[in-house]
Amino acid sequence: MPSAKRGGGGMSDQRRHRVRLEISREASRLFWDQGVDATSGEQIAEAVGLSVRTIWRHFRSKESCAEPIVTQGVAWEMATLRGWPPHLSLEEHFAAESSRYGREADAVERADTALAVKMIRLADTEPAIRTAWLMACDQVEREMTEIIAHRLRLPADDLDVRLHGAAASAALRVINEEIGAALLAGVDPREYADAPARVAHAVRRATGGAVGDPVAGRSTPPAEA
Repeated sequence: MPSAKRGGGGMSDQRRHRVRLEISREASRLFWDQGVDATSGEQIAEAVGLSVRTIWRHFRSKESCAEPIVTQGVAWEMATLRGWPPHLSLEEHFAAESSRYGREADAVERADTALAVKMIRLADTEPAIRTAWLMACDQVEREMTEIIAHRLRLPADDLDVRLHGAAASAALRVINEEIGAALLAGVDPREYADAPARVAHAVRRATGGAVGDPVAGRSTPPAEA
């Protein structure tokens, strides 16, 4: 979660995060409904109820407005991986967290996830949105590498760890793109009820089985502050 400290402009990080996310929601809806080229900064500002100047204060371009929502497309997986207990397999943990999400996620979270799916799909035809998606994937790879290093009790700059991080993050990207495209094409969502298991299996396969098993028998060091 963003911290509550204030930046140079006097706005707290939490408030800045909320404003950026709301701008991103409205921009993403416009991008999906009418296309990126047909959407202007003025339209985004009007939709969110802010001035155009405020939009440009938070984003470098209209296309970059999609970045926070695009990042939501992998937020659940990364939060789940960060909380992965050493005594559970990846399949067990993803199944438990998916069940919890189904019970606890509110309407806003679900709407953001659905909008992220649309932006990831739009990235196939819109280079600027593709850039935002690949930037999010790059951040996933960096964080995934740290998670794997901690789990395997190896340095984050170890070559095998870096290769596992790259492979696992690529697997997440492909699974997200495939499932999102299918759902938007009208495939019955019930066909993807096993999506968490697919994600876990993809990570396990991508890393050659190095990532996925419980590690409770190891003395896992505490995470760095």
